[in-house]
Amino acid sequence: MAEINPVLLKELRQRFRTGKTAWLLALYLLVIGAFVLGFMYLSWRGSPGIFQPDRSRSLFIMLSVTQLVLLGFVVPGLTAGVISGERERQTLNVLLTTRLTPRQIIWSKLVSACAFVVLLVVATLPLYSIVFMYGGIAPAQVLGVFGFYLVTIFLFGCIGVACSSFFKRTGVSTVTTYGLAFALAAGTGFLAVFLHEMNRLQARGGISPETWHPAFLAWVVEFLQDINPVFVLMQILGENGIPTGVNFGLPGWAVYTLVSLAAGVLLLHWSARLLLPGGKRRRITMDV
Repeated sequence: MAEINPVLLKELRQRFRTGKTAWLLALYLLVIGAFVLGFMYLSWRGSPGIFQPDRSRSLFIMLSVTQLVLLGFVVPGLTAGVISGERERQTLNVLLTTRLTPRQIIWSKLVSACAFVVLLVVATLPLYSIVFMYGGIAPAQVLGVFGFYLVTIFLFGCIGVACSSFFKRTGVSTVTTYGLAFALAAGTGFLAVFLHEMNRLQARGGISPETWHPAFLAWVVEFLQDINPVFVLMQILGENGIPTGVNFGLPGWAVYTLVSLAAGVLLLHWSARLLLPGGKRRRITMDV
């Protein structure tokens, strides 16, 4: 039987056996539940006491977008201090003298934080049952949305761990993590819209044709949409007016998944190298 990673076991116990965990879970469900009930109440105002079944799709979209926004706040907050907090408590050097490798320490911190976020997402399943009561949503769409959440949690978690490994102070790491998450969610979307408008102006003759190559500019716009979590979520939901995107011969959600997983693995590898001064040049051997 394989030995359980002691750091992972300790982190899981600390996260799931404290009263703060129950309060955070309750607050998370309260916020999402308030949005759902508020949406249903506004839908009732046209016909008091009656919820229109054709609004179930709008309810599903609102619920999915709200959960994405909350994940953008929760995941960076849980991961931005996992390593810098150890430095501030002066316990990181103790971890580095154990038999665990820096990569194992990084993965333990990431898995424990992401496991709690996955619990938050799974806990919202009863809210999605309200949508199924009225129909209009395919089960494949719900599975696609939850798969998208898992990839996004992994990406945001890797960004938080990387910032926590690079910066010595948790405050600086937290601000940087939120900034990068905002740049990914809003910055890429804004840039995609800006370049799309540039392409349209160029096609109408408002900009010199030599300024931008139309095919390359269109590819960049599509790629930015494929790595933007908001655009990808809208593509999964099948919203009208949102291009489905086919880049590299792959749909938008596949490009987003591959890019996110590759970026996350690289960030974790870089974070592991940052744990020891000098990176690969300095090794701690446990043979003695």
